[in-house]
Amino acid sequence: RLFLILAHTGRPASIQTAAAVATELTRLGGIPVCLDSQHPAITSETSIEVKQLNVDVAPKDIELVICLGGDGTILKAAEIMRGQNAPLLGVNMGHVGFLAELEPEDLDETIGRVLAKDYAVEHRMTLDVQVELNGKTVFETWALNEASVEKMSRERMIEVVIGVDDRPISTFGCD
Repeated sequence: RLFLILAHTGRPASIQTAAAVATELTRLGGIPVCLDSQHPAITSETSIEVKQLNVDVAPKDIELVICLGGDGTILKAAEIMRGQNAPLLGVNMGHVGFLAELEPEDLDETIGRVLAKDYAVEHRMTLDVQVELNGKTVFETWALNEASVEKMSRERMIEVVIGVDDRPISTFGCD
């Protein structure tokens, strides 16, 4: 069973916690995985083997992602795992943590519950975002939670069309 650990590398506490999570996962029979860019930092804090995503392990094989950081770390995990079935578990190592479910002190119990599959998955919707200019798509992306629209030219209006499943729901002009 493979578990991706994604840490906020700018926070030493997140890296140390990632190493502790990897150690506990291994002790309980799981296999920790991290990004290749985070591998040196996490493995320098522990002596256990940590596999690398897209090197040793494919994203489709990840069972669950443990995000150690703030909302930005969780959104990064969502981007990396987009299109896969692995749920994200956010641990607030940041300041606010609107998207996080846990605090670091809850981790020991949570890792045991994760390995026992004693959790429920809460599904979230995503938004597909397209920008069209003269009837041609010039930009496409996606968003979790929210999307904002900005325009380059302040003196012009833009027309926004909101739709669900390619069916227009509302159209309005904005400045």
